[in-house]
Amino acid sequence: MTDLNKRTLLKAAALSAVAAAALVGCSKQETPAPAPAPAPAASAPAPAPKPEPLKIAFAYVGPVGDGGWTFAHDNGRKAVEKEFGDKVATSFVEKVPESADAERVIRDMVAQGNKMIFGTTFGYMEPMLKVATDNAGVKFEHTTGYKTAANLRTYDSRTYEGAYMAGVIAGKMTKTNNLGVVASIPIPEVVRNINSFTLGAQSMNPKVKVKVVWVNEWFNPPKETEAATSLINGGADVLMQNTDSSAVLQTAEKLGKRAFGWDSDMTAYGPKAHLGSAVINWGPYYIKAVRDALDGKWATGQTWWGVKEGAIDMVSVAADVSDDAKKKLDEVKAGLKDGTFAIWKGPIMNNAGKEVLAKDAVADDKFLGGINFYVKGVEGKVPGGDKK
Repeated sequence: MTDLNKRTLLKAAALSAVAAAALVGCSKQETPAPAPAPAPAASAPAPAPKPEPLKIAFAYVGPVGDGGWTFAHDNGRKAVEKEFGDKVATSFVEKVPESADAERVIRDMVAQGNKMIFGTTFGYMEPMLKVATDNAGVKFEHTTGYKTAANLRTYDSRTYEGAYMAGVIAGKMTKTNNLGVVASIPIPEVVRNINSFTLGAQSMNPKVKVKVVWVNEWFNPPKETEAATSLINGGADVLMQNTDSSAVLQTAEKLGKRAFGWDSDMTAYGPKAHLGSAVINWGPYYIKAVRDALDGKWATGQTWWGVKEGAIDMVSVAADVSDDAKKKLDEVKAGLKDGTFAIWKGPIMNNAGKEVLAKDAVADDKFLGGINFYVKGVEGKVPGGDKK
């Protein structure tokens, strides 16, 4: 082999070696690392647990269908449900007597987890005070009472304003000048209403006389019927009541006389006899009280609301009531609302001829809360009242 051929072969071998080396170098290139997997999306925070509703219980002295006092309170309870929806859970027990049973029922309400309890009659005062003392974490509200504690407050409506407005109408509509009142229990609240009815009637007709029959119960339709019949047989042609059923109005309808609804609009129970209804609207107070509790602003105290606050009104006045009586009624409502008119302004005499309120003096709430006498024009004496 010539030297030329050897050089050619060596050159070819060298080129092959370079090519092989290049191929080996390419085969050693690193494979790119895979892209990291995306991080899982953060989960949404769990919704905060819904607050438990405020459990509220009502103790009623009568049946919710009484058409009067208890019916009005139950309307107030329903107003609370409408206002606060699922923030509250309400319940009630009806026909709870003013006795040891009241304490048992109220304690049971506490045991059921109620944190706010309304007792809706005067006779629950001592039982509620006792249960409140044992249950500091529960808020208690008592209607018409006067005793309070750190977790017990009282509330009332100025029913005497409604009684006075009924008197304005009665004084004008009576033909015999004899009016009658079917009364429940002789406590200052009821005596005040009898007297205010009389003062309203006398503002339109100074000749009127008022007779009273006591039934010593808040709700007893047979006794209320008997009392109303007795008053009508005794000459009364217009009746007012301070009892809880519609029996008085129904009796007046049956016997052809006139009467008023009390606490609720009772027109439907005696449309021919009905002169108007002195009603209580508990809704505004109940809504305020529950809002106080929900907002952490509840505090003990005493509240007494009337026409001014929208708690008392005279509604469904009969078409045949005279224009001057309606005008006077409008004036009284306006004056009570803006504070320019006072029902209990002297001089006022009791029916024994003694001055109980001096000329131009205006009774304060302490005076009104302790009335135990009849004003001039009311016959008889208050059972257990002023002996003078």
